[in-house]
Amino acid sequence: MQGSRFAFGPFVLDSAAGTLLRNDVPIAIGYRALRLLAALAAQPGEILSKAELMDAAWPGTSVEEGNLTVQIAQLRKLLGPAADGGEWISTVPRVGYRFTGVVEQLGSGKRNSLPLPGKPSISVLPFVNVSNDPEQEIFADGLTEDLITDLSRHAGLFVIARNSAFTYKGKAVDVRAIAEELGVRYLLEGSARHLAGRVRINAQLVDAASGEHLWAERFDRSLDDIFAVQDEVTSKIVEALLGRLRTPPPPRNRPKSLEAYDLCIRARRLMDDSPQTAREAHLMLTRAVSLDPDYAEAYRWLAINHWMGWVHSGGPAEPARTAALELARKAVAIDPNDAGCRWVLAYLLAYERSFAEADAEFCRAIELDPNEADTYAALSDIAVLAGRVEEGLEHIRKAFRLNPFPASWYYLTLGQAQYAHRDYEAAVETLRRDETYRTSSRRFLAASLAQLGRLEEARAEAELFLVANPGFTTGHWAATEPFRDAATLEHFVDGYRKAGLPD
Repeated sequence: MQGSRFAFGPFVLDSAAGTLLRNDVPIAIGYRALRLLAALAAQPGEILSKAELMDAAWPGTSVEEGNLTVQIAQLRKLLGPAADGGEWISTVPRVGYRFTGVVEQLGSGKRNSLPLPGKPSISVLPFVNVSNDPEQEIFADGLTEDLITDLSRHAGLFVIARNSAFTYKGKAVDVRAIAEELGVRYLLEGSARHLAGRVRINAQLVDAASGEHLWAERFDRSLDDIFAVQDEVTSKIVEALLGRLRTPPPPRNRPKSLEAYDLCIRARRLMDDSPQTAREAHLMLTRAVSLDPDYAEAYRWLAINHWMGWVHSGGPAEPARTAALELARKAVAIDPNDAGCRWVLAYLLAYERSFAEADAEFCRAIELDPNEADTYAALSDIAVLAGRVEEGLEHIRKAFRLNPFPASWYYLTLGQAQYAHRDYEAAVETLRRDETYRTSSRRFLAASLAQLGRLEEARAEAELFLVANPGFTTGHWAATEPFRDAATLEHFVDGYRKAGLPD
């Protein structure tokens, strides 16, 4: 049963990913309830005893039968009535429960065969560098990332984020398999090269279901026209999938310096790594804004870089926080229609406790780009600390759907939300994934283990966390995180203290 995916009615349950979708929209479900539902859906029509179900939801733990009754009642409420008006889960008096719906098993939970969204869905695969110059990889990657951003701004499309698209870089293209893994209908693929001031780009739009090429074109232009080419490719794809739009999104702020553009592409791939690469990115971005003082995206990434420097140093370093906020405001002032600039500003404003302004900026970011996965992940973090835990879970689930293979910080954010939801087993499973383990997420792992009563493991994780963060104190952390809800704050502090983290 573990790791299986099931479809029934409007629902898709993925027990490995810990998600439940209704008509492709993520809905919040607790860890116990998810395990119960997976056990029932794995054997539709079969009677499962109460002992079997309690063992599925509380493995190795002795619990009262009333806990099972409560979870079943919550599941019924969550699922609502079946198509025939009856219940998905029927009670067999004095014996157990039975799942009454028709279930289709979709296979192992490796995020393959994700259900298609209700609107045209697309992923832009990394463009291939067809020159003999490895330095041109950066150019091809930048082209790919910019096309993703351009398409993402169209509300009528569902667009996979760049992290997930780039998992296929350098791999043989199996159009149907990739589309199933990402849960999209269409793929854009192509190649790029530039030589002696000229750029040649080949692009083709593929319907993964049929293998049909819906559109293909070659562009041979001056390198100075690269952004016009990007706009043209975007408009061709949008026209093929949505028809001609009466009101396209407003134009993006484009760099005037190709050198600044190149530096920004190089820097943004270093943002989520280590303090050393963050310093390298800082130098690149500082140079980029000096070359092009009106380049909004460079300011945006420099703002994140300053903020990450504060995080890596154990902060709060007030000069870094102030500089980050000023840079984010400048980015938005230069390009108020850039969703990326908006969510970065929103996130930093929340840390300054300018909550009303932060909430407004998050809303504007989503209006500008409903496919920007990072917006939902960042908003999840802020919502959880505001005490809106269910909302936070919904946001991070949506982020994962748009970005099925995300950066490591998504898992930290998911683990934090699961801890706040008191799904400690789920939090432990999330925070021990290779993507996020051994990072600052260890503090949430230690707290989750402590709340489960696994104090020896919790204290071991707390000690390992302190090796990398020797100046950490719970009081300092609590004072600098953007909490808006006293009960949520106390819940985290309680876990930290139980784990042995210093006050």
